[in-house]
Amino acid sequence: MTGVVRVPASSANLGSGFDALGMALTMSADFGRCDADHQLPSRARVVDEFHPAQVAFRRAGGAGSIWVRSSIPNGRGLGFSGTMRVGGAALALVGEEGLPVAALDTVLQVATELEGHADNAAASVHGGVVVAAAGRVVRLPMALEPAVLVWVPSAVTASTDASRRALPPSVSLAVAADAIGRASLLVAALAAGDVGALAGAVDDRLHQPTRLAALPGSARALAASYESGAWCAWLSGSGPSIAALCDVTAAPAVAEQWRSLLAAHEMGTVHQLAVSRTGVEVLRPPATG
Repeated sequence: MTGVVRVPASSANLGSGFDALGMALTMSADFGRCDADHQLPSRARVVDEFHPAQVAFRRAGGAGSIWVRSSIPNGRGLGFSGTMRVGGAALALVGEEGLPVAALDTVLQVATELEGHADNAAASVHGGVVVAAAGRVVRLPMALEPAVLVWVPSAVTASTDASRRALPPSVSLAVAADAIGRASLLVAALAAGDVGALAGAVDDRLHQPTRLAALPGSARALAASYESGAWCAWLSGSGPSIAALCDVTAAPAVAEQWRSLLAAHEMGTVHQLAVSRTGVEVLRPPATG
């Protein structure tokens, strides 16, 4: 069995950065090639030919079967498909010396072609918070080390394709200008460590209102995150999960208050995570526990 590839989950858009901003999270998936006798790590499973990781593995030149072990919920807006595609493509390009830096461009290209947009995949490849636009990816220097709290509903899922089809085909100049301004403010606030600017920066008017109207539970969870003391919160990707930032030292209290506010109304789990500073990586020796 070759080295294991580990890839972080991601949250895309971050509210106002529609299809451009992505954040890697400390929740991950592992990928490996099946050896001759199909010995697998615990909790891993061999995926079929239609699985996004296997499709990306083949697209990047891989041969044979692969296994996946993931803690990322599918269909919840935490970059599951992007993570799978990055992991499959990266696994195909791992050599004796690991994953060459030059191969990261190919990994991102394959994952983006299959995804249709680069925000999730770019965050999973490079780690941190990234801007993916104009065919380029730039990782932000961050003056903050926040906790990332994520509320994941128990039963509700969301289809990215269906969510996109529900968005209006055009918007007014005022809405477009507002979106550009808020996304720019968000990038500046994260780089400068301006916590007070974050709530206004993520308050999107371009895509979130339409999506939240179809996800009333997520809308309630978003409001409850602010009541709990979060700095800012947004619909993660196309939802239904909600991601929020807060001070690390306050995170347990914020998470508990968030759970308490939602307990009687919305079934779900609040996870305390962080921004993953590490993108795709190769683990040696293979992880088996």
